Amino acid sequence: MARVRIYQIARELDLSSHDVIRQATEIGLAVRAASSTISTEEAELVRFALVGEPETDPEPVPAPEPEPEPVEEASAPSEPVEDPPIAEAEPPPPVEEMAVVEVQDTVSVAEYAEALDVPVGDVVARMIGMGRVVAAGQQMPKDLMVELGETFGALVEVIETEPERIPVVRLRDVPADDPKDLVQRPPIVTVMGHVDHGKTTLLDAFRRTDVVSEEAGGITQHIGAYQATVEGSPITFIDTPGHEAFTTLRARGAELTDIVVLVIAADDGVMPQTVEAVSHARAAGVEMLVAINKIDRPGADPMAVRTKLTEHSVIVEELGGDVPSVEISATEGDGLEELLETIDLMAQIQELKASPKPLASGVVVDSRLDRGMGPVATVIVQRGTLKRGDALVAGGVSGRVRAMFNHAGQKVSSAAPSSPVLVMGWNEPPGAGDGFEVVKNERLARQLAAEQADRDRERKIRTEMPTARDRFVSHLEQMQSTQGELRLVVKADAHGSVETLREAIGKIKRDEGRIEIVHAAVGGVNLNDVNLSHVTGAVIVGFNVRAESKAAREAQQRGIEVRSYSVIYELLDDVEQLLVGRLAPERHEDILGVAEVRALFRVPRAMAAGCLVTEGRMAAGAEVRLYRDDVVVYTGSIASLRRFKQDVDEVVFGLECGIVLERFNDVKDGDLIEAFTVREVART
Repeated sequence: MARVRIYQIARELDLSSHDVIRQATEIGLAVRAASSTISTEEAELVRFALVGEPETDPEPVPAPEPEPEPVEEASAPSEPVEDPPIAEAEPPPPVEEMAVVEVQDTVSVAEYAEALDVPVGDVVARMIGMGRVVAAGQQMPKDLMVELGETFGALVEVIETEPERIPVVRLRDVPADDPKDLVQRPPIVTVMGHVDHGKTTLLDAFRRTDVVSEEAGGITQHIGAYQATVEGSPITFIDTPGHEAFTTLRARGAELTDIVVLVIAADDGVMPQTVEAVSHARAAGVEMLVAINKIDRPGADPMAVRTKLTEHSVIVEELGGDVPSVEISATEGDGLEELLETIDLMAQIQELKASPKPLASGVVVDSRLDRGMGPVATVIVQRGTLKRGDALVAGGVSGRVRAMFNHAGQKVSSAAPSSPVLVMGWNEPPGAGDGFEVVKNERLARQLAAEQADRDRERKIRTEMPTARDRFVSHLEQMQSTQGELRLVVKADAHGSVETLREAIGKIKRDEGRIEIVHAAVGGVNLNDVNLSHVTGAVIVGFNVRAESKAAREAQQRGIEVRSYSVIYELLDDVEQLLVGRLAPERHEDILGVAEVRALFRVPRAMAAGCLVTEGRMAAGAEVRLYRDDVVVYTGSIASLRRFKQDVDEVVFGLECGIVLERFNDVKDGDLIEAFTVREVART
């Protein structure tokens, strides 16, 4: 039986192959490309669906008409009858004219042009003609691939790529394990709340170690994971910092946990960060427990705290709701046992279980570059058992577990579900918040990490490409005037800190001023940072890091500013002051006086105004504005100030004078001349 190609129907009806393919698909035909073939009967259906009554069809289909009759009479002659249509002169020319080209659906415009063997500029130009502006390095629009290929005389077959493999495995995303393999796992608990409400003190009471004194300013600087035990059952705690700059870290912590402990000071009440913590817990869909702290303080009012929470839809059990609340004093140790027992009870009700048998997977809580151990990361296992020697991949980073340490700093050989461990053996610090998984060997781990890194790089390029024109305009503006811009090189001791500093510094805004972070990374200040600062004029700020000796000497020789901090809000305050110091001084205007024009005199090459000073004084050379009917008609300066034909420096209130304005002669009787000075005041 004769068959017809899609592109033949498209050419016949003066339509694009893309339109024909879409219509054929809608009526249930399995076609994928312009070179796909369908039977003559199916072609009739497609033509009818596209143009209506098939009255116009007999013209292009006279040759195939005799074919159906022999087929109906006998099946034997049907085989030789099929040969003439194949040998006809009509199908071969299109096949010779239009080459079939296969391209992936993710190719760039340049790769698409290379596949068609045409200049990339021609492809871009034709897309502009179609109303689409796409650069050569951007991804080729999938909906234009077939249609555009036809304009170049090519049949483009688009090959669908497989969906991206997501190397991040999380407990909630993986397929269900065999029920008989599931065992009870410890709950993962996040402690949240406003700054100074006692979160770290509470965890310190659980761990019996003094963490607060080690933290600069008494504020927790990093997310840490620890375990406490109640009646032999472990509970994993994630300690999230309370300073407002760490909002992003706190949100990530909520996504990892099963229970959120919301710490509220009984003498301080519900604060803005308390409300943020409630929002994070709700967004993560986790259970909440309210710990009302500092009940031993004067002015403590636990019931007022419970009542205030109702305004944010948090109804505790004492007020008829379903959110447990416990009154505690973290410093005195009151109520801590009841708090742990409540957490344990909530975990039992949730029946938290996981399988220790599969390859381990979980989340990177934080990472850093340790001077003695190299790249390390705190991880929490969510599924399976992590063992020493396992090959790991987290985003675009791979590694092998060289050593593991538990929350007490002891070496361990394995980590079961919900266990927090510090892992050594990464090739670089992984991103905080990334998921990790164990794979068969290091070679596969490196391959998966490289693939993910490539995807991340491509995604970043695609995201930034549309803003290239905006960046170019911004660059031109910067070339015209760099005043009011503060450039920074930011170095910190952990990925979480870098992420937080980026967000917090980005919130510092001033009129006529902007901050640009030219580089931000984990680690101490090195020679490359100094060289970058020298080229860009950036100030180097370090958080919990110091400058290498060679870098410090080089910075001192070049006069480059390197600032180090151990408390985040001090860093942010100084950055704000640096930005303000770079802004142009504010211009303040002081009015000197006003003179009324009473008469006009012609002098050589100018018009002199005879005036009476009605307010203040007139000063020689002062800036002035000329008002006519309360409308400014001139702004300039006094070219000449005279009294009784003599030049004077000033004329005070109540006296007459003659004034000649700089390059302005259109002065009229009754005009007002206002004199003023402009002084510059440094920004504050």
